[in-house]
Amino acid sequence: MRILATFFVALRALRRNKMRSILTALGIIIGVGAVIAMVSIGDGAKSLVEAQVASLGQNVILVFAGSANSSGARSGYGGAGTLTIKDAEAIKSEVRDIQGVSPEVVGGAQVFANGLNWGTRIRGESEDYLSIRQWSLSEGAMFTDQDVRGGAKVCIIGQTILNNLFPEGDAVGKTIRIRNLPFKVLGILSSKGFSVQGNDQDDVVVIPYTSAMKRFSRQTYLAVINVQAVPSASIPLVELDIQNLLHARHRITEGRDDDFNVRDQQEIAEAATATTRTMTFLLGTIACVSLVVGGIGIMNIMLVSVTERTREIGIRMAVGAHGSDVLTQFLIEAVVLSLMGGLIGIGMGISAAKLLSYFNHWPTLISPTVSLVAFVFSGAVGVFFGYYPALKAAKLDPIEALRFE
Repeated sequence: MRILATFFVALRALRRNKMRSILTALGIIIGVGAVIAMVSIGDGAKSLVEAQVASLGQNVILVFAGSANSSGARSGYGGAGTLTIKDAEAIKSEVRDIQGVSPEVVGGAQVFANGLNWGTRIRGESEDYLSIRQWSLSEGAMFTDQDVRGGAKVCIIGQTILNNLFPEGDAVGKTIRIRNLPFKVLGILSSKGFSVQGNDQDDVVVIPYTSAMKRFSRQTYLAVINVQAVPSASIPLVELDIQNLLHARHRITEGRDDDFNVRDQQEIAEAATATTRTMTFLLGTIACVSLVVGGIGIMNIMLVSVTERTREIGIRMAVGAHGSDVLTQFLIEAVVLSLMGGLIGIGMGISAAKLLSYFNHWPTLISPTVSLVAFVFSGAVGVFFGYYPALKAAKLDPIEALRFE
């Protein structure tokens, strides 16, 4: 009962100075709101990146060619031309737990149809490509293994190509020209939208990789081989088997550097989300500084309040209040201020995140856990920064307090 009575006394004290209480809580409101908004934006960006990596498919392993070195200039992965079609076929036939393999050749070209043209990406892939990427067709069918082996002039197109070359929407069975070569449209890819890098994933034409190599790139090597393991496979073991196979095929002995690089989805996801994690941490840290500043504001105002209410404290002690009662009262005032600011800040932070998402089209992900942690942290700020003023009030000498003017 004594604590409850002290609580109501503290609330009455706060109500007597409403404007000052609101201004004191403002630092906490801004701090908590900033934490919620910034972390929501960071988590939203991270979830978008993870979704884009997941769009590569499930259990996907990417095998990149090594780096070329010309006069000291290194090209980076994919530039050395060390992977061949035979390597891709060997991986599919000799490595255990492989579900699909798609050698990849990528280039750009102007495509024409119906008197219209469009600059786009041309992807040379195998018949396994859609299965690996878990990408469905909205119309038509995928080209076959026979089309790949024969280097057939067939293709499937993305929604962006459909909209720009076939406004009427009827494209299956029609012909598009790629660098003046006619390709028959077999199917239309379902829409995937923009990637996190801002690339339009639907702006693509997929043709057999053999057609791309024979008719466009004129290359005999591959930059990338897409590999999909079966769902029950151990990805690290599959990666090790691929590495051992390529070591044998490329005659790479112990002590020599690999002329290829094998990466799985987890590695790609970690690399892709590293920046967003760092940004989320930095933004959250900066926002937490606002909470600390708000806590300092609470301490400052509570010290002023102790000075202003010295005589009131003396009277309370004179009529029987203990030092612990005074300490509890002022501590409750500080905690109520910070918790009130925390609740309002959570509401403002969620609103700010939603508004930023609506107007700027930024991805946001509001986490109940982050909101709860911010609320608890705001209460902890109240206890930490309110304890010293409360202790100072509790240690006042009643006689000296009564004499205070």
